[in-house]
Amino acid sequence: MDAGVGPGRNIAYYPPETQVVGIDISPAMLARAERRRLSLGAEVELHQMDLPNLAFADHYFDGAVATFLFCVLPDDLQVGALREIGRVVKSGGIIRLLEYVRPRTSLRRAIVRLWEPWVARAYGASFDRRTEEHVPEAGLELVGSRFVVDDLVKLISIRKTK
Repeated sequence: MDAGVGPGRNIAYYPPETQVVGIDISPAMLARAERRRLSLGAEVELHQMDLPNLAFADHYFDGAVATFLFCVLPDDLQVGALREIGRVVKSGGIIRLLEYVRPRTSLRRAIVRLWEPWVARAYGASFDRRTEEHVPEAGLELVGSRFVVDDLVKLISIRKTK
């Protein structure tokens, strides 16, 4: 499952033999993802859904990804969203999140402070979400967390244990 599929930018990177279901709350984003899906000839199902209320059975997916989704979800929605993704992923399944985080170096922190108002207005995103801290509270296990773009973008790997 690609949670918060947006305009479908991940679609090009899924192996052809992979069955992918993309969900998003925005009809406009799904229309863009559909155009991308058609242009690539990808076997991706797209559904309009709200992350807190996924219309899939428990343990339906082998794994899940979410790209820059949790940095737009307010902290009070993070645990519920993580739980819901965990609910639809099979036991032992991996959930990967790619997220913006607040940089640790002073220069980058200063630059991000300048970007923040624009990023918040344009995307509703924030660099200070505490997604990693919410993982255990959601009943999931943090497997790994590493920076993939300087100290600004993190790949967070989570395992569904039950």
